[in-house]
This record gives sequence, structure tokens and C-alpha cells, in this order.
Amino acid sequence: MKLLHVVSSVDRRFGGPIEGVLQRGLRLREMGHEVEVACSDDPGAPHVSAFPLPVHALGPPRRGGYYYAASLRSWLRAHAASYDAVVVNGLWQYHSFAAWQVMRQLRRPYVIFTHGMLDPWFNQAYPLKHLKKLIYWPFAEYRVLRDAAAVLFTSEDERLLARQSFWPYQARERVISYGTRLPPQHAEPLREAFLADHPELRGKRVLLFLGRLHAKKGCDLVVEAFAQVAAREPRLHLLLAGPDQTGWVGELKARARTLGLAERITWPGMLEGDAKWGAFYASEAFMLPSHQENFGISVAEALGCGLPVLISNKVNIWREVVAAQAGLVAEDSAAGTLDLLKAWLAMEPDERVAMTERTRALFQERFSVDRMATALIDVVTGLQAAPRT
Repeated sequence: MKLLHVVSSVDRRFGGPIEGVLQRGLRLREMGHEVEVACSDDPGAPHVSAFPLPVHALGPPRRGGYYYAASLRSWLRAHAASYDAVVVNGLWQYHSFAAWQVMRQLRRPYVIFTHGMLDPWFNQAYPLKHLKKLIYWPFAEYRVLRDAAAVLFTSEDERLLARQSFWPYQARERVISYGTRLPPQHAEPLREAFLADHPELRGKRVLLFLGRLHAKKGCDLVVEAFAQVAAREPRLHLLLAGPDQTGWVGELKARARTLGLAERITWPGMLEGDAKWGAFYASEAFMLPSHQENFGISVAEALGCGLPVLISNKVNIWREVVAAQAGLVAEDSAAGTLDLLKAWLAMEPDERVAMTERTRALFQERFSVDRMATALIDVVTGLQAAPRT
């Protein structure tokens, strides 16, 4: 089967959605399928040539966050029919509108992952953007969803939240499995290599945050809560890893210094490859008190590495974590994040070991890349079998 993913960008610094496209695509190729990506990126961008799947980069996009690239629509019109399925990833940028226009003209089905972009949290957090979206909605994204053969959600929470964001709302909803590849399991050499690069972490009880250093992710909650428990356990150390996309890290570092935590927090920037896995294996738990998280690829990766996860109940897979007893969950607030740390530190060693042992079982049962890849193929196969109107 030949699949085309349509995205705004293949820049992996943008986080979960493109990482999901990549990991699923690599597994589908191993299963004998063809997977390609069309995007609005500049074809000369380094992240395009570095992307492991074939990319049709049809930019450069015009300035601004819409990622408009005029040639994307003409390319889709010329080539979309040569694919067995077209999968649109994400909303609110030109790629989804262009795909809708072309697939409607060609009278061919497409599916779309919303990737949490209909969560009502965004409406409250960014009221000015919400006003723009209210105007844009009936003319664009409403139609993109309405005409999709399937609107794909990665959790029941995401599906229910999507219904609360905009009106009118019409979608052929479907919740399907999502996840990522099993992380490399040779933990010791990865851990040792990472500790060699970060000797200040050796012998410490490391708590890891890995993701975009963005207000949505609750990084400030982690710093504030850590400050309140740091004196109880001198070996406790915070590892805040990720790209600074909004220029916020300077403020976070200043706050950490004010709290007396300058020597207790490491800021390695964005980690990739062996360095990323080494960070997981050098840590005893993973933290993500996000205010909004559709899925949380990094949460699944942590589970696959055997790390208990300390997350907020705004991470849409929190119910699975609670049911499997593979982590701790609290509100996405200062008090909730502090409760997570207090509860983790209060656990007996054998309790933490037992929780650790449950993490990989949850990963394999719910979040493996095989389940994710098979789920998409099942959806596409169903579309091919359905009569076209």
C-alpha cells in the first residue's frame, strides 16, 4: 500500500505529531508499505534532508504561522491520485485546507488526525487566536473535518474534547491506537555515555522532563514544585531537556536561580538519538504536568524505557497510566505537581520497583508502534472497500 502524509512541516522540533508520522512511517515501510510526506517546508532546509522518510517539500512557506505554500495544492492535484490513501496531520495551517480542496475536487477520500488541536484549552489560553479561528472555522476547518472519510483521534478524551471547541461540528469520528517504536533496550551503555557527558548527574536521583520548553507543558510547575522538595532529598536533580521555541528558558533559569536551584537543574537543550535515550535511562521518573497534551509521545517513550511517569490529568492517556499503575497523576496546577513529587518521594523502594516493572507492559499493550501502524492500515483498508460517492 502507498500512503501520503500531508503535514505543515517535517521539522522534528515541533514535537509529537511529526514524530508520530515518522515512527509509524518507518514501521509501515518495514511491513512492506510505501510512505511519503508532502509539506510546506523549504526544500533546502536541513531538517528536510535529514528526515528519514521521502519528503516532497513544496515551500518555502510565506512568513507567519500559516505555512502557506502555493505549490502544495498544485502538487497534490497532480499526484494525490497515485496514492492508496492520503493522511492529513493537524489543523489550522494551509496544508489541511489545501488537501481538503484537492481531495474534494478529485472525489477521493482522505483521513485526518487532529492531534489534539481541537482541545478547548487553546481557546482559553489564546483568546485572540480563538477569535481568528472562530472566523476561519466555518469556511475551512469545519469543512476539512466534515468531508473527511474519517477523523482520527488517539484517545477517547481527545474525541470528547474536540466536540466542545467549535460549532458547527460534524465528523466521522474514530479512535485508533497510537504510540511509538520501542526504545533501544541496551540501557547501560546509553546511560553511561550520557552520564559521561553530564557528570553532574552521576549518583543523583534524576527526574526528567523531555519536550518543548513551552508554557503549555508546565515546565514552570516542575521548577516551582521541585524547589519545595529539593531540601528533603539532596540527591534529587532535575533534568529539563528540550528546545526553547518561545524564548522562555531565560526566564525559567532566572527563576531557578532565585529559588537556589542553579546547581540542581541541568538544561541540555534538545536531545536526539542516543543522547535522548541516555537521558531516559539516567533518570528514575519522567515528569509532564502539561496543561494540554493530546497523547504525549515522550510519555510513551518513558514507559518503553521502564520509567514511571508523573503526569497531569490533561495528558489524554492518563487513564491508561492510572489503570496500569504505571505512574502517578494529578491536576495541572502548582499544588497538583507538588503532590506528584511528594507522592513519588514518599513511596517505598519496593513500591517504586513494582511500578517500574509495570511500565513496559503498558507500553506493549497500548502504545507500541505495531498497534499504531496496523490501526492506520485497517482504517485505510476499510476506506478502499467502501463504495465511493
